[in-house]
Amino acid sequence: MKICALCKKTIEIDKFFSRKALCPGCGGDLHICLNCKFYSETSHNKCLEPKAEFQRTRDKANFCDYFIFIEDSLRRKESSAGNSADNSRENARKRFEDLFKK
Repeated sequence: MKICALCKKTIEIDKFFSRKALCPGCGGDLHICLNCKFYSETSHNKCLEPKAEFQRTRDKANFCDYFIFIEDSLRRKESSAGNSADNSRENARKRFEDLFKK
């Protein structure tokens, strides 16, 4: 199942779709970094593919040849991993602040 990163609605697309393809829900571009399997906030250039060219905007259509539409199951794994990292970061910050409280 594929989900648009902009409006979070389920969409049906073929394996090969045009760079100009638009989301039927919001009208946003689909061939964008935010919908790509290789997109990563924490990676260099925000992309896990080392050969991919730098993209200035992540929410507009681009010409990247490495684009693969991310599956919803992968997106859920990444977001749950991000949530646990945020929670552990908050816990560490709270423990650090508690050290200096009197």
